[in-house]
Amino acid sequence: MPKIDQYRSHFLAYLESKSLVEEPRNLYEPISYILHLGGKRLRPVLTLMATDIFGVDYKKAMDAALAIEVFHNFSLVHDDIMDGAPLRRGKQTVHEKWDVNTGILSGDAMLIYCYQLLESYPDAVFKELMQLFSKTAMEVCEGQQYDVDFETRDDVSIPEYLLMIQYKTAVLVGAAMKMGAIIADQPKSVQDAIYDFGKYLGIAFQLQDDYLDAFGDPKTFGKQVGGDIMVNKKTYLYLKSLELGNSIQKQELEHLFSIKPADTLHKVTTVKELYEETGAVDETLKEIEGYTQKAFALLDELPIDQSKKEMLAQFGTSLMKREV
Repeated sequence: MPKIDQYRSHFLAYLESKSLVEEPRNLYEPISYILHLGGKRLRPVLTLMATDIFGVDYKKAMDAALAIEVFHNFSLVHDDIMDGAPLRRGKQTVHEKWDVNTGILSGDAMLIYCYQLLESYPDAVFKELMQLFSKTAMEVCEGQQYDVDFETRDDVSIPEYLLMIQYKTAVLVGAAMKMGAIIADQPKSVQDAIYDFGKYLGIAFQLQDDYLDAFGDPKTFGKQVGGDIMVNKKTYLYLKSLELGNSIQKQELEHLFSIKPADTLHKVTTVKELYEETGAVDETLKEIEGYTQKAFALLDELPIDQSKKEMLAQFGTSLMKREV
């Protein structure tokens, strides 16, 4: 089987061959721009890999893989507008480079393009892909709304937070893998198992992102460490600290998350100390490991040989170590 970088390079070549260069240019140029800003292309790689492990030529999954990648980037365009974000992957966001109206309209066109890409499949496969894709797209919107709502709520629970990251992040990872199983004509039980494998890895990935935002190495994390703390984002670490901390620790944490000082260093340092003192760091790491093991346990349900199961396990491990 090809390695991750081979899937990625073949996908990128396909992306180039399908680039939209149509009129009006102000509709299509922003689409090309966001799709070429880089990224690890994790989701399309998963679609190709999932097709391949079931013994079907992964090139048959290229349109589905592209649909997943276009949808992911569409959601980023609209998220950036909602957040007022100036940068994406170190470059100007679409709405900054053009304007908000262009960002909205180009994003809408990207969503429509996703469905057009899936039209290349036979009717029965198309129907299954469409049902999965539409369900996933709606869940991603629900996850985004939860995330927005949480910004102004002081009573967010850990189960609510886990549901939010499942919808906003993990379901798209699960869907990317299930699409491969659908294209490979696998039974529903197998499709569901590979979906759950991806979903649990996606939850673990997002929880680890929460952890790395506070405690990651700035040289390898790729984002500003402490960024979530600076903007008072209620992550798993924060919610777990409130759950485990004593009254004094909780009061201090709640105060720090009610202010945005000009000098953020003291705030970030103090919050990180509270995360460690309350035991939230250890509990977060346990949760990451727990969801990773939930994913690995599903490998036994897949009708593939042991070498492919080991490859998926290695992929999951490398994902947690940010090697892909």
